[in-house]
Amino acid sequence: MLKEERLRTILNEVELHNRILLTDIAETLEVSIDTVRRDVKELDANKKLKKVHGGAVALGFITNNTRNTNIYALDEKIKIAEKALTLIKNGAVIFIDGGTTCLELARLISMDSELTCFTISLPVAVELSSKPNIKVIFIGGQISKDAHIAIGANTIHNLSEIKVDYSFIGTGYVDSQYGLTEFDWDIVQLKKAVIKAAKKTVLLCISEKLNSQHRYKTCDLKEINTMITELNADNSLLKSFKSHDVILL
Repeated sequence: MLKEERLRTILNEVELHNRILLTDIAETLEVSIDTVRRDVKELDANKKLKKVHGGAVALGFITNNTRNTNIYALDEKIKIAEKALTLIKNGAVIFIDGGTTCLELARLISMDSELTCFTISLPVAVELSSKPNIKVIFIGGQISKDAHIAIGANTIHNLSEIKVDYSFIGTGYVDSQYGLTEFDWDIVQLKKAVIKAAKKTVLLCISEKLNSQHRYKTCDLKEINTMITELNADNSLLKSFKSHDVILL
């Protein structure tokens, strides 16, 4: 594979999944980890992504106090967030996950909304804190410097003590038969706790992630109440999901 093709593949993967591991990309490209490391270093130098220990993260995944428009498939994510917003009623107690699509949902919530919102995401907490009628409860723990979310045993314990009406979550990979998966074991444990803490779980997922899977399983599809993509519910890409007991929006 030519170097240009390798760089394009690496960039596509990191933009789609927000974070990648060097080992996974090396296996996909059938090259050495050293080769991938050099490629990622070059992309980082050219400000195409951010190199982190053992992998890389998308620039759109790095959030600060200013509006970040360098987000992959932003229009699609906004459409997903708009659909998710229809499920949120005044007085509800909800959880909003980390990630770019969940942050778009937080941004779309009206200034007049009256909610209690739990989150493990620093950007989501900051976004919602400007809205006067929303009680924001940050579930603390060790902060992931890459994803800007609380992680670890303390976070999981705190999640075990709440029950929300809806949890709005993202995922790295989702397959109609195998369910939700991630490459990070710690993130899987965190998402399991989030799902357990919710009466209903809503998955926010761009269609490019459909019918993909990774090594660590979060849950079966049946544990998800609603799956929201940017597609119409009758789109052929969703056909394999229709046989499951999950609402498609």
